[in-house]
Amino acid sequence: MGGWELWLNILPVLVLLSLGYLVGRLRERSHLHSLANREQEFVDIVVCNTRKVLNPHEVRKAAMVSGTAVIASDYFKTFAAYLRGIVGGEVRAFETLMDRARREATLRLLEQARQMGAREVWNIRLETSNICSSTGRKGMVSVEVFAFGTAVVR
Repeated sequence: MGGWELWLNILPVLVLLSLGYLVGRLRERSHLHSLANREQEFVDIVVCNTRKVLNPHEVRKAAMVSGTAVIASDYFKTFAAYLRGIVGGEVRAFETLMDRARREATLRLLEQARQMGAREVWNIRLETSNICSSTGRKGMVSVEVFAFGTAVVR
C-alpha cells in the first residue's frame, strides 16, 4: 500500500474525529452556558439532601418533584475514553457528561418545584443509569440522571 492510499484510508477517520471534537465542544460549551444562566433563576430555592424537613409544623403543602435528563457523548470523547480504557485511569472525557446530566436533571426538578410554588426541596436524591454503551450502538455512550425530592410550600 502506497503513501497516498494510506492517507486516503486514514483521512476520513481524522476528519470525522476533528469534526466530532469541534461540534461536540461547541455544543457542550453552549449547554454549560445555558445551565449556568438557568441555575441563576433558582438561587431563591433551598435545596437540601437531609431527610427531615426543618419546622414541619409550618409546611402547608409537600409533594414529590422530579427531573430527568439523558445526555449523550460525542464521538471524540467516546474515542478518547476508549483509549483511556486501554491504559486505565480516570476517564475525564466523561466527567463533564455526568456533570451536565446532573445539573440538567436538577434544574428540571427545580422547575417543577417552582411551578407548584415551592421555595424548598428536601431529601433530594440522584440516580444514574447507562443508557447505551459502545457494545450497543457502535461508539454511542449516553447517561440518564433522575433527580427527585420533596418540594415544600410554607
